[in-house]
Amino acid sequence: MQNIRNIAVIAHVDHGKTTLVDGLLSQSGTFGEREKVDERVMDSNDLERERGITILSKNTAITYRDTKINIIDTPGHADFGGEVERVLKMVDGVLLLVDAQEGVMPQTKFVVKKALGFGICPIVVVNKIDKPAAEPDRVVDEVFDLFVAMGASDEQLDFPVVYAAARDGYAIRDLNDPKENLEPLFETILDFVPAPSGSVDNALQMQIFTLDYDNYVGKIGIARVFNGRVKKSESVMLAKSDGEKETGRITKLIGFMGLARTEIDSAEAGDIVAIAGFNAIDVGDSIVDPNNPMPLDPMHLEEPTMSVYFAVNDSPLAGLEGKHVTANKLKDRLLKEMQTNIAMRCEEMGEGKFRVSGRGELQITILAENLRREGFEFSISRPEVIIKEIDGAKCEPFEHLVIDTPQDFSGAIIERLGKRKAEMKAMNPMGDGYTRLEFEIPARGLIGYRSEFLTDTKGEGIMNHSFLEFRPFSGNVESRKNGALISMENGEATGFSLFNIQERGVLFVAPQTKVYVGMIIGEHSRDNDLDVNPIKAKHLTNMRASGSDDAIKLVPPRDLTLERALEWIEEDEILEVTPSNIRIRKKILEPNLRKRAASKNSVR
Repeated sequence: MQNIRNIAVIAHVDHGKTTLVDGLLSQSGTFGEREKVDERVMDSNDLERERGITILSKNTAITYRDTKINIIDTPGHADFGGEVERVLKMVDGVLLLVDAQEGVMPQTKFVVKKALGFGICPIVVVNKIDKPAAEPDRVVDEVFDLFVAMGASDEQLDFPVVYAAARDGYAIRDLNDPKENLEPLFETILDFVPAPSGSVDNALQMQIFTLDYDNYVGKIGIARVFNGRVKKSESVMLAKSDGEKETGRITKLIGFMGLARTEIDSAEAGDIVAIAGFNAIDVGDSIVDPNNPMPLDPMHLEEPTMSVYFAVNDSPLAGLEGKHVTANKLKDRLLKEMQTNIAMRCEEMGEGKFRVSGRGELQITILAENLRREGFEFSISRPEVIIKEIDGAKCEPFEHLVIDTPQDFSGAIIERLGKRKAEMKAMNPMGDGYTRLEFEIPARGLIGYRSEFLTDTKGEGIMNHSFLEFRPFSGNVESRKNGALISMENGEATGFSLFNIQERGVLFVAPQTKVYVGMIIGEHSRDNDLDVNPIKAKHLTNMRASGSDDAIKLVPPRDLTLERALEWIEEDEILEVTPSNIRIRKKILEPNLRKRAASKNSVR
């Protein structure tokens, strides 16, 4: 039987998980001497590389001193918490990474709570000890306090600590040790992570924890073998989480080593492998011996907290820029996404309209950005939180929000969040003139707050949040204060006209941008919407008068990213997304019909 260790690397976003996995891969000798390896090699997706975050949990394997170590790199952002939860059931140990300066952050709390609940004893890795403001001892105390607060057992409180600088490729057990390589971390993994339980002699038990898709073999389930042995072409039984059973044959059995996936003939208890052969396979399903079926407990997955409507683009400029513009194409693509992304849901709401629910705005905008890059053209509505009825009361999701800000701005932040129904739980000085504020806030209150926050802190603040629980509905939350500047003409915007309009607010468009009636071209400086004419040209005359030929000075328009635009829009507005443009428009384009609808709503 192989000597195996299964570990997951968990941490808050940007604390260095993927960089640490890079170091473990390169120093274990998994890559050949001539093999060229990129930085952050596990972030294989374009969006992951651009944003510097991990979106999908990915697994790799290394060999160190005759021991195979299966490593799973998990996302650090709270919106992808569903991925972390599933992974923790598959491993016997975790490396909990904490930044030596930032310390314990919201996502750290979320994942620690899950890990301790599964009875795992974490190895604490204090990363980035080379930072000038690093305080490793304070951070270890913070982690200990967090474990106590989460109800950790005595065994879990006696956690080993390793200090590291993953980027520089070294780890030490004591701060005075020489800084050479990651060997102390490898040794700690072998010493403290238990070998997998389970036996080769028992009946087969495997559980799927994540999905992949291949155009040739269909759905691929990545699973851990808990008991028994699995062979290629073997007849097995798929036990679904709803109790349904189906027998079939394993057509492909794939093992992991480094970044390579290789076809293997068999795998034993404790290993992590990928299998193909079942189309109905889902996360949480068990693969068992048909002669002695003993399915494992299905996984509990946290439910989505936010939803948006995806619809076919029906603006006057529809179909000019995208490759896939029909409802059928959009439906097929969304259903394909749901096959592998089990933290999201999709329902058809009528002709060409789909309600997509996820764990947060980031998860939904990542999906929208992927569709856009694939040539899709569509529209998205404003995000709405999912309201649930619990014991007869209307309940909404609440978030735990942590803000690090320069001290001078904390007053403005507390005032703004107070209007959004946030309740302050803690305020601690951080050193270097920074303060850490902690709040509990309805998820509705966070929609549209990020851009205000960046303005209030002059771009120096950092905010992070993670899902807390569903609580009774907390009343109305203040939303956007400013109205919109709306085009009342079709055509191309002119510099002359925009020069006059820019006094009224902030523009989103530049000269020669195509506009149409009902398209929003900027943010009004007041709270009402204003119809403007952005295509009016300058009248040319034979006379030359002083002052008529003054140079036009235009302020650069505000750059709209998908997240920023989605946060900005209100209920009567939608986002038009094409491969080359993001436009904001009113749902009702015609000004008179819009005013009539608004007056009807106000009468109600």
